Amino acid sequence: MAEVLDKEIVEKKPKEPLFSKRNRALINDPLNDDNPITVQVLGICSALAITVKLYPAVVMAISVLFVLAVGNVVVSLMRNLIPNRIRIIVQLVVVAALVVLVDQVLKAFVYDVSKELSVFVGLIITNCIIMGRLEAFALGNKPWRSFLDGVGNAFGYGMILIIVAFFRELLGSGTLFGVQVVPNSWYMANGGYYMDNGFMLLPPMALITVGVIIWVQRSRNTKLIEEN
Repeated sequence: MAEVLDKEIVEKKPKEPLFSKRNRALINDPLNDDNPITVQVLGICSALAITVKLYPAVVMAISVLFVLAVGNVVVSLMRNLIPNRIRIIVQLVVVAALVVLVDQVLKAFVYDVSKELSVFVGLIITNCIIMGRLEAFALGNKPWRSFLDGVGNAFGYGMILIIVAFFRELLGSGTLFGVQVVPNSWYMANGGYYMDNGFMLLPPMALITVGVIIWVQRSRNTKLIEEN
């Protein structure tokens, strides 16, 4: 008597491409409709404090990019090992270790910028954007998607920092990256018609500049306007 053996055909789910549409959204969304500063209103303190000059803003953006991308990957790798009760402590330890590394590198290679950034490098540890992404995303997703999420949010944060610093330095000092771009002949002291706007160098102007960016963004995308 012949026995009939039923073979189960297990259909394997096709592997998602590294840069699928869903993964690309992790990078694109924070640059547009889900920007951490202009939409989520996080990380405002550093946007006010270190955007007087373009160079420190770029250094801060790169620092946050490193900390957020690597931190997301590390927490994601440990996500199944971290007890729920101490997850915040573990996240803080991971971020603190990365921030110490960044701080030492800055002191070794760009000491002047390190002094200018001062305590704000240390405050990356408590940056709402970083802790928010670790808690909301890295703990529940695999390393690759966590890495892309970290890169995307860091790009979105850095983009706003650089835009604000660009206008503050240009209009407030007439320079970009410390290089004079407004001709000296334009200044009133040399018989011209132009004068630097000192108000651009004050912290309130950073907030106003961010507000203008938020207004422009919401005027282009009315879906972002909150309903009363």
